[in-house]
Amino acid sequence: MTQISAQMVKELREMTGAGMMDCKKALTECGGSIDDAVQFLRKKGLKSVEKRAGKVAAEGVVYSYIHAGGRIGVMLEMNCETDFVARGEDFENLAKEIAMHIAWSNPLYVSREEVPQAVIDKELDVFRSQLKPAQEKMADKILAGKLEKYYEGVCLLEQFDAKDASAKKRIADLISDVSAKIGEKIVLRRFSRYEVGEGIEKVVVDYAEEVAQAAASA
Repeated sequence: MTQISAQMVKELREMTGAGMMDCKKALTECGGSIDDAVQFLRKKGLKSVEKRAGKVAAEGVVYSYIHAGGRIGVMLEMNCETDFVARGEDFENLAKEIAMHIAWSNPLYVSREEVPQAVIDKELDVFRSQLKPAQEKMADKILAGKLEKYYEGVCLLEQFDAKDASAKKRIADLISDVSAKIGEKIVLRRFSRYEVGEGIEKVVVDYAEEVAQAAASA
Protein backbone atom coordinates (compact mmCIF):
# COMPACT_ATOMS: atom_id res chain seq x y z
CA MET A 1 0.00 0.00 0.00
CA THR A 2 1.36 3.43 -0.99
CA GLN A 3 2.31 5.67 1.92
CA ILE A 4 0.41 8.97 1.73
CA SER A 5 2.65 11.76 3.02
CA ALA A 6 1.58 15.11 4.43
CA GLN A 7 3.37 16.80 1.50
CA MET A 8 1.27 14.85 -1.02
CA VAL A 9 -1.92 15.87 0.79
CA LYS A 10 -0.75 19.50 0.90
CA GLU A 11 0.06 19.50 -2.81
CA LEU A 12 -3.33 18.04 -3.76
CA ARG A 13 -5.13 20.49 -1.47
CA GLU A 14 -3.36 23.46 -3.10
CA MET A 15 -4.30 22.15 -6.55
CA THR A 16 -7.95 21.48 -5.84
CA GLY A 17 -8.98 23.50 -2.78
CA ALA A 18 -10.54 20.36 -1.30
CA GLY A 19 -10.39 19.56 2.43
CA MET A 20 -7.42 17.71 3.87
CA MET A 21 -9.38 14.58 4.73
CA ASP A 22 -10.93 14.49 1.24
CA CYS A 23 -7.47 14.85 -0.30
CA LYS A 24 -6.03 12.06 1.84
CA LYS A 25 -8.94 9.78 0.96
CA ALA A 26 -8.59 10.56 -2.75
CA LEU A 27 -4.86 9.80 -2.70
CA THR A 28 -5.48 6.56 -0.83
CA GLU A 29 -8.17 5.51 -3.31
CA CYS A 30 -5.87 6.36 -6.24
CA GLY A 31 -2.71 4.69 -4.95
CA GLY A 32 -0.89 7.95 -4.34
CA SER A 33 -1.30 9.31 -7.88
CA ILE A 34 -1.80 13.07 -7.75
CA ASP A 35 -3.31 13.25 -11.26
CA ASP A 36 -5.77 10.44 -10.57
CA ALA A 37 -6.68 11.98 -7.22
CA VAL A 38 -7.48 15.31 -8.92
CA GLN A 39 -9.90 13.53 -11.25
CA PHE A 40 -11.34 11.55 -8.33
CA LEU A 41 -12.14 14.76 -6.43
CA ARG A 42 -13.49 16.45 -9.54
CA LYS A 43 -15.90 13.59 -10.26
CA LYS A 44 -17.00 13.58 -6.62
CA GLY A 45 -17.61 17.32 -6.77
CA LEU A 46 -19.52 17.11 -10.05
CA LYS A 47 -21.88 14.52 -8.55
CA SER A 48 -22.58 16.98 -5.76
CA VAL A 49 -23.23 19.73 -8.32
CA GLU A 50 -25.62 17.50 -10.27
CA LYS A 51 -27.70 17.02 -7.11
CA ARG A 52 -28.06 20.80 -6.89
CA ALA A 53 -29.20 21.25 -10.51
CA GLY A 54 -32.76 22.02 -9.39
CA LYS A 55 -31.68 24.68 -6.90
CA VAL A 56 -32.46 28.34 -7.56
CA ALA A 57 -29.41 30.53 -8.18
CA ALA A 58 -30.77 34.04 -7.62
CA GLU A 59 -27.83 35.67 -5.81
CA GLY A 60 -24.57 36.65 -7.44
CA VAL A 61 -22.73 39.60 -8.94
CA VAL A 62 -22.63 41.90 -11.92
CA TYR A 63 -18.91 42.00 -12.66
CA SER A 64 -17.17 44.57 -14.85
CA TYR A 65 -13.75 44.36 -16.46
CA ILE A 66 -11.84 46.96 -18.51
CA HIS A 67 -9.07 45.83 -20.83
CA ALA A 68 -6.46 47.28 -23.20
CA GLY A 69 -6.27 50.76 -21.76
CA GLY A 70 -10.00 51.29 -21.76
CA ARG A 71 -10.61 50.10 -25.33
CA ILE A 72 -12.51 46.91 -24.38
CA GLY A 73 -15.05 46.51 -21.59
CA VAL A 74 -16.99 43.48 -20.36
CA MET A 75 -19.95 43.17 -18.02
CA LEU A 76 -21.36 39.83 -16.94
CA GLU A 77 -23.96 38.52 -14.53
CA MET A 78 -23.06 35.34 -12.69
CA ASN A 79 -25.45 33.77 -10.19
CA CYS A 80 -25.13 31.45 -7.20
CA GLU A 81 -27.41 30.32 -4.38
CA THR A 82 -26.28 32.53 -1.48
CA ASP A 83 -24.96 36.04 -0.97
CA PHE A 84 -22.17 34.60 1.19
CA VAL A 85 -20.71 32.70 -1.78
CA ALA A 86 -21.26 35.68 -4.11
CA ARG A 87 -18.93 37.72 -1.90
CA GLY A 88 -16.32 34.97 -1.74
CA GLU A 89 -12.87 35.03 -3.35
CA ASP A 90 -13.41 31.90 -5.45
CA PHE A 91 -16.61 33.27 -6.98
CA GLU A 92 -15.06 36.67 -7.71
CA ASN A 93 -11.93 35.14 -9.24
CA LEU A 94 -14.09 33.01 -11.51
CA ALA A 95 -16.07 36.06 -12.65
CA LYS A 96 -12.83 37.91 -13.39
CA GLU A 97 -11.32 35.01 -15.31
CA ILE A 98 -14.44 34.62 -17.46
CA ALA A 99 -14.65 38.38 -18.09
CA MET A 100 -11.02 38.42 -19.25
CA HIS A 101 -11.75 35.48 -21.53
CA ILE A 102 -14.74 37.30 -23.05
CA ALA A 103 -12.57 40.37 -23.69
CA TRP A 104 -10.12 38.18 -25.61
CA SER A 105 -12.43 35.77 -27.45
CA ASN A 106 -15.50 37.93 -28.16
CA PRO A 107 -18.16 35.15 -28.04
CA LEU A 108 -21.64 35.87 -29.37
CA TYR A 109 -23.76 33.69 -27.06
CA VAL A 110 -23.55 32.16 -23.59
CA SER A 111 -24.55 28.65 -24.72
CA ARG A 112 -25.59 26.75 -27.84
CA GLU A 113 -29.20 26.87 -26.67
CA GLU A 114 -29.15 30.64 -27.31
CA VAL A 115 -28.14 30.35 -30.96
CA PRO A 116 -31.21 31.13 -33.12
CA GLN A 117 -32.34 28.31 -35.39
CA ALA A 118 -32.15 30.67 -38.36
CA VAL A 119 -28.45 31.19 -37.67
CA ILE A 120 -27.84 27.44 -37.37
CA ASP A 121 -29.68 26.79 -40.66
CA LYS A 122 -27.60 29.46 -42.41
CA GLU A 123 -24.35 27.97 -41.15
CA LEU A 124 -25.42 24.47 -42.22
CA ASP A 125 -26.20 25.78 -45.71
CA VAL A 126 -22.68 27.19 -45.91
CA PHE A 127 -21.18 23.93 -44.68
CA ARG A 128 -23.19 21.95 -47.25
CA SER A 129 -21.93 24.17 -50.06
CA GLN A 130 -18.38 23.32 -49.03
CA LEU A 131 -18.88 19.55 -49.25
CA LYS A 132 -17.05 17.69 -51.98
CA PRO A 133 -18.85 14.99 -54.02
CA ALA A 134 -16.81 12.28 -52.30
CA GLN A 135 -18.08 13.46 -48.91
CA GLU A 136 -21.80 13.13 -49.66
CA LYS A 137 -22.09 9.70 -48.02
CA MET A 138 -20.74 11.11 -44.75
CA ALA A 139 -22.47 14.46 -45.06
CA ASP A 140 -24.46 14.21 -41.82
CA LYS A 141 -21.40 13.32 -39.76
CA ILE A 142 -19.29 16.04 -41.36
CA LEU A 143 -21.97 18.69 -40.89
CA ALA A 144 -22.42 17.70 -37.24
CA GLY A 145 -18.67 18.06 -36.69
CA LYS A 146 -18.56 21.47 -38.37
CA LEU A 147 -21.53 22.62 -36.28
CA GLU A 148 -19.73 21.57 -33.10
CA LYS A 149 -16.71 23.66 -34.16
CA TYR A 150 -19.06 26.58 -34.83
CA TYR A 151 -20.51 26.34 -31.32
CA GLU A 152 -16.98 26.23 -29.93
CA GLY A 153 -16.20 29.46 -31.74
CA VAL A 154 -19.26 31.53 -30.78
CA CYS A 155 -20.65 30.06 -27.52
CA LEU A 156 -18.87 31.11 -24.33
CA LEU A 157 -19.48 27.91 -22.36
CA GLU A 158 -18.17 25.79 -25.26
CA GLN A 159 -14.89 27.70 -25.62
CA PHE A 160 -11.57 26.52 -24.23
CA ASP A 161 -10.06 28.67 -21.51
CA ALA A 162 -7.90 31.29 -23.23
CA LYS A 163 -5.57 31.52 -20.24
CA ASP A 164 -4.53 27.87 -20.41
CA ALA A 165 -5.61 26.32 -23.71
CA SER A 166 -3.18 23.41 -23.24
CA ALA A 167 -5.27 22.18 -20.32
CA LYS A 168 -8.23 21.70 -22.70
CA LYS A 169 -10.71 22.99 -20.14
CA ARG A 170 -13.80 24.73 -21.42
CA ILE A 171 -15.40 27.69 -19.64
CA ALA A 172 -18.22 25.33 -18.60
CA ASP A 173 -15.59 23.14 -16.90
CA LEU A 174 -14.17 26.11 -14.98
CA ILE A 175 -17.65 26.90 -13.68
CA SER A 176 -18.26 23.26 -12.74
CA ASP A 177 -14.94 23.07 -10.88
CA VAL A 178 -15.68 26.14 -8.74
CA SER A 179 -19.27 25.00 -8.23
CA ALA A 180 -17.99 21.65 -6.94
CA LYS A 181 -15.46 23.36 -4.69
CA ILE A 182 -17.91 25.77 -3.03
CA GLY A 183 -20.86 23.37 -3.06
CA GLU A 184 -23.31 25.68 -4.77
CA LYS A 185 -24.94 25.91 -8.16
CA ILE A 186 -23.33 28.60 -10.37
CA VAL A 187 -24.98 29.98 -13.49
CA LEU A 188 -23.43 32.38 -15.99
CA ARG A 189 -26.59 34.20 -17.01
CA ARG A 190 -25.53 36.88 -19.51
CA PHE A 191 -22.73 39.15 -20.67
CA SER A 192 -22.04 42.20 -22.81
CA ARG A 193 -18.78 43.14 -24.50
CA TYR A 194 -17.94 46.64 -25.71
CA GLU A 195 -15.06 47.75 -27.91
CA VAL A 196 -14.20 51.32 -28.84
CA GLY A 197 -15.28 52.06 -32.41
CA GLU A 198 -17.11 48.76 -32.82
CA GLY A 199 -19.89 49.06 -35.41
CA ILE A 200 -18.71 52.45 -36.66
CA GLU A 201 -17.67 52.58 -40.29
CA LYS A 202 -14.19 54.01 -40.27
CA VAL A 203 -13.22 56.20 -43.23
CA VAL A 204 -9.53 56.66 -43.96
CA VAL A 205 -8.87 60.06 -45.50
CA ASP A 206 -5.86 60.66 -47.73
CA TYR A 207 -4.50 63.93 -46.31
CA ALA A 208 -2.63 64.90 -49.49
CA GLU A 209 -5.76 64.37 -51.57
CA GLU A 210 -7.81 66.41 -49.10
CA VAL A 211 -5.35 69.33 -49.34
CA ALA A 212 -5.35 69.15 -53.13
CA GLN A 213 -9.17 69.25 -53.25
CA ALA A 214 -9.24 72.21 -50.87
CA ALA A 215 -6.72 74.09 -53.00
CA ALA A 216 -8.67 73.38 -56.19
CA SER A 217 -11.87 74.72 -54.71
CA ALA A 218 -10.25 77.88 -53.33
